[in-house]
Amino acid sequence: MNFQFPFARAPWPRALTTFIVFLLVVSATAIPARAQTYPNRPIRVIVPFSPGGAVDGPMRLIAEELSKRLGQGVIVENRPGAGATIGSEIVAKSAPDGYTLLLASQTNAISASLYPQLSFDPIEDFAPVSLIAREPGVLVVNPAVPVKTLEEFIAYAKARPGQIDYASSGNGSGQHLFAALLASMAGIRMNHIPYRGSGQATTDLLGGRVQMSMPGMAGMLGHIRSGKLRALAVTGARRAPQLPGVPTVAESGVPGYEAYVWMGLLAPKATPAAVIDRLQRELLAVLATDEVKRYMAGASIEVVGSSPAEFDLFFRKEKDRWAKIVRETGATVD
Repeated sequence: MNFQFPFARAPWPRALTTFIVFLLVVSATAIPARAQTYPNRPIRVIVPFSPGGAVDGPMRLIAEELSKRLGQGVIVENRPGAGATIGSEIVAKSAPDGYTLLLASQTNAISASLYPQLSFDPIEDFAPVSLIAREPGVLVVNPAVPVKTLEEFIAYAKARPGQIDYASSGNGSGQHLFAALLASMAGIRMNHIPYRGSGQATTDLLGGRVQMSMPGMAGMLGHIRSGKLRALAVTGARRAPQLPGVPTVAESGVPGYEAYVWMGLLAPKATPAAVIDRLQRELLAVLATDEVKRYMAGASIEVVGSSPAEFDLFFRKEKDRWAKIVRETGATVD
């Protein structure tokens, strides 16, 4: 039997056909049209750290330059706490429209292992835009600590197990894990004192209430040059041009040690590809400006830039790397 629906042979009315074609055209052009009008209102960048931290200053300059290129305000909003997870959760659960972004760092990669019960996935719930830059950390001590080199500090700490307090900008921060990694590799035992941001940690370090910290270099240069803090080593693979007389941790008796503070831009998962492309293109243009390059060079920050795919791969490798370090050091949130 050759069964056909009653209307199978009936021609559709011309008006209906025209209307269907219209809907198909509108559907096909809707996403590009939205992308072409993006952005049409201010963009918010969540920095999951307190003001004045290693990544806060660079992001504010970048936001200012992005505003000029995008024709809309780019507003930096600090939402610190819980190893960057508070601010990150806000972005993960925001509308995927390109108007709420996250400034991510190595802390995000670390927190993925230190905070196993998160209500969001630190990688899968985000769309990568671009890696921005990286800088070495610097091991600094209060001048009251009677050491001039990292070798001397390690010997000093070994003679006083559990008596050295080191400050960090919070549980799961880069400062936390940089020092935990050093303690593990050097065979010393220190006390972790977490603060609610770099500002408070630096205040107590300057005041001598804690003895040591390993923050990003940019925020420490003024204190080092003024003599208020003593730099013993930098955490990168090579010496920093701004502190040529300060050796690396690896040079100072801890071979194989290497760690960087990095920053990159993320959007919520499912943000349209055209929006991601626009953000990435404008961000790379900003990183190439003379003003941004001068600022970064002066702070010993290395501009990187990347494609979304490159940043995604980098982020996943960092997550795996720090997960291994968390296991090996036994680091926990206090």
